[in-house]
Order: sequence, then structure tokens, then C-alpha cells
Amino acid sequence: MALYDNQSLYNALKELEVIDKNQLDNAFDESKKQNIQLENILLEKDLVSDENLGQTISDLVSLPLVRLGEISIPQDVLQLIPETVARKQKVIAFNKNSNGLYVATSDPGNIQILDFIEKKFDIPVIFYFATERDIINALFLYKKDLATTFAEIVKDYVRQANATQSNQLDPPIIKIVNTILTYAYQNRASDVHIEPLKEKTIVRFRIDGILHDILSLPLNLHPPIVTRVKVLSNLRTDEHSLAQDGKLQFKLDAEDVDVRVSIVPITTGEKIVMRLLSERSRQFSLVDLGLSLYDLKKVKKAYTKPYGMILATGPTGSGKTTTVYAILKLLNDRNVNIMTIEDPVEYNIEGVNQIQVNPKTNLTFASGLKSIVRQDPDIILVGEIRDNETADIAINSAMTGHIVLSTVHTNDAATTIPRLLDMNVEPFLLSSTINIIIAERLVRKIHMRCRVSEDQEIKQLTKYIDESLLKKFFGKAQTVRLYKGKGCQLDHGIGYEGRIGIFEVLVVDEEVRKAILKRADATTIKKIAIKSGMITMIEDGLEKVKQGITTIEEVLRVTKE
Repeated sequence: MALYDNQSLYNALKELEVIDKNQLDNAFDESKKQNIQLENILLEKDLVSDENLGQTISDLVSLPLVRLGEISIPQDVLQLIPETVARKQKVIAFNKNSNGLYVATSDPGNIQILDFIEKKFDIPVIFYFATERDIINALFLYKKDLATTFAEIVKDYVRQANATQSNQLDPPIIKIVNTILTYAYQNRASDVHIEPLKEKTIVRFRIDGILHDILSLPLNLHPPIVTRVKVLSNLRTDEHSLAQDGKLQFKLDAEDVDVRVSIVPITTGEKIVMRLLSERSRQFSLVDLGLSLYDLKKVKKAYTKPYGMILATGPTGSGKTTTVYAILKLLNDRNVNIMTIEDPVEYNIEGVNQIQVNPKTNLTFASGLKSIVRQDPDIILVGEIRDNETADIAINSAMTGHIVLSTVHTNDAATTIPRLLDMNVEPFLLSSTINIIIAERLVRKIHMRCRVSEDQEIKQLTKYIDESLLKKFFGKAQTVRLYKGKGCQLDHGIGYEGRIGIFEVLVVDEEVRKAILKRADATTIKKIAIKSGMITMIEDGLEKVKQGITTIEEVLRVTKE
């Protein structure tokens, strides 16, 4: 098979034009200075999608590309290569038939391991290329059997804990907490809820935005579990009547996972909520987040301007912060001074100066932002515009030659303007500073390993969606072919796995500026934006339904007023 180097990858990407030339040049120069692989830098900075990078490298090495996340891998095939070998060498066995064994690798230059695999099996081995990120995600399939054994494991620890009377932090309690965190991580949970009820304690995971009951524990184990989490989070173990916030960190699969901990007293005891913040959750480019190429061009034009505001809007948990982080990573360069004020700082970004809001020391968004503007910044990220003072400082910063990124809690892009006007920001300031407003929601993706199609009558869909919209996407057909996940063992019978954003991107052009100056309402601004080419959120959602990425039910769930 052919091999490749940084130069050949650079030339291929340059020819394909899938990445901005200046960004590609900078990444290439950095790879030479640090003597590391170009693709690692491109992925770290989220400058190219996995799919584009994977296809480019597969062409260079003359190996077909496989997208492991879109196929079903039988457990008996997966286990042919031991997990330790697969993890260390970045190889995955993903299929076996009369033609031979199909193996994916992210390192085709590792001739020794490829030769070893060929000699180990007495059948032909057919090699494919997969990106390293795809391989890493597929490695979690080795842990899927935990789904069936998790309850038994915890039950065993529970029996030990009940039999032990010596200390609140006996090993069984430690093991229960560790197992809960490990299993949450392996199942891509964003949050863990440990909630005491009258007769038992319930453990729930939020996976892809939806809470699922995972297991119940005896109520008598709840206090020592709370104590264990407090010890790990450096919280007061003798305080039970006040809310406490902290953080802890654990290492799993060579990754440090940060956990934000919130403990609040409720009528039945102390409830624990832990938010898991891992590297996996921030490995996204704007394309991977779900932005269409049409909207991506608008966003790129906005963040390449020398000054102005870029706003992401939506309710809590809609992906706003992830989007502004993705843009920030694109802007991250040693030639600029980037400063942020956040509450909390969810992810540390190398080369970015990040400030944590701290009410105890009177470090608020407004006071922190005042300090930031005296630090000679080029780019400023304000975690959230919550009040008049923060809005005023942020907008004035954008007026004085800075790029300002921030988030606002509104239902759609157009509503952002009246929201800021309600904060007593002058219309002329808004019209002259805001470059773009990105509204978004997160929808669950159909699990590709168990995706099936079904025909639905248009007249049934008109009960929920305007007929003109349906005709726009599906034409005049009486029936349309839609997709869903039938549910399988790997997705716990849900039929979904992972999430993707649906967006509407409002560009503040001349017509929108005129409307802002007239203090037009959100409906008027939205009509003007649509006339100028804005794709609404429900339209973006229907496009993803048509492509078989998500379901109409999901789009309606997150867009309903």
C-alpha cells in the first residue's frame, strides 16, 4: 500500500479546497516546527471534517475508507483482535465473510502490526482506512457488554457495602461511584443524576439530551455515596443543608475527564448531578456540528471580519457554547490575543486566556469584561450576555475593533434583537456591531446501525407541519420515504445515537439594519431575513430528515414553541 507524508497530505488538501488556504498553510508550518503529523493539528483545531480528511488520506494510501460509526460490527468479529492490541495499535476488525477478515487502521504506515495481523489469521485480511477519531469511538464497542453486566456488578458492591459497617468510604462505596462514572462515560452520558427518593436512590443518565433510568440503589447507600462524591470534589462533608458546587477529575482510556459536581438539599436528602466534560465532546468542526455548507459560508464571512459580534442563541443545552468554542478554535492563532469570561470555564483551550466568573470575589461577566478590554485583546468571548451592563460593554468592545463572541437565551435568531433592545442597548449600536446570529437546537441522530426506512403519507404529516414546507422538501408526492432507528442492543433499544444541530443563521445585512433602527419586532426581522435567504430552523431540520440523519419527531420535539 502507498504511504504518505505531511507534504503529500498538504498538497492533496490544497488541491481539494476543503479547508481555508491560510489555515492550511499555518497548520502545515506548525507541523514542521513541532515535527508532528499534519492531520493531528487539523483535527485538534477542527479545521477539517473527519469525512474529508479520511477520504483524502484513504486516497493517498490507496486503501478504501470505512466509516465505522455507520456500520454494525458483530461482537464475535470485534473480539478477534484483543482490545489491548486494538487500543494500542489503532486497529479494528469490523467484518468477516467468505472473502476474508476486514480490518480498519488509522496508521497504514505501521507495517509491523499489519504484517502481524495478516500472519495471525489463516484467512485473507482486507485492510481499510479509518480516521483515528473513528477508531477511538469504535473502541467503546469493547465495553458495550458492560450494559448487561453493570447491574450485577453494582449489586455485588451493594451486597459488600451492606455487609460492611466500618466506614462510610469503604471500598464497595468507592467501587460503586467509580463504576457509575465509568459506565456513564462509556455510554456517552453528559450528566449523571443520583437522586434519593422515599424508599430508594435512582441513578439516571442524560444521553443525547434525554434522561434514562439506569438503576436503583438501596436508600441506606445514598449518604455514603454523597460523602464519597464530596470527598472527590473537595466539598464539605459535614454540610447537608446548603447547595455545594465542585469539580473532580478521573482518568479513563488515557483521557482525563473533568466532572462538574452540583449537590443540593431536597426534601428526601441530597441530590447529586455530575456533568461529564470530556475531550470527545469538543472534537467537532462546524460541519460536524451540523452547519450546512450554505450557512457555513455565512458564518465564515462573519468571523473573518476585523470586528463585530457573533451571537449564538437558544435555550439551555442547545449547543450554543459548543458552537462558539468551534468558532474560537478556528480563530485561535499565536498572532492574536484571545480572552474569555465564562461561567463556568467548561473546556481549557491552549493559547486562550480564560477567566472564570466568581461571584464570591465580585468577578461577574460585567466586571471581568471591563478588565479584559484593558488586556489588549483582539478577540473576546463572553460566556453569556445576561444583563444591561454586560451587553453594553460587549457591544462597545465590538465597536472599538474587537471580534466579540457570545451567547444569548432566546428562542430563535430574530428574537435576539428585541431581547438586546430590552436591555436598553441603542438600536444604532446593534445595527452597526452584530455581524451574525446563529440560533440552534440539538436533535438526536438516527442510529445508522439499525436504520430502516418506511413510507408515510403526506396528509398524515400535514397534521404537524405546514403543507407548503413539506412540498418544498418532498415535492408533490403523496407518500414520502422517511427513516428511523428500529432500536438495537448497541443503542439500548432507543434507535438514536449521538446528536446534531439544526440551525438558522441570520446575517445582519442592510435591510435587517434598517429594521433594527426602526425597532422592528422579531416577526418583521424574521420575514426580512427569510427574504434575504435565511433557512429557518425547521427547514434545516427537514433537510436532515430528508437525508435520513434524524426524524420528524425529533425536529418537532426541539422546535415546538
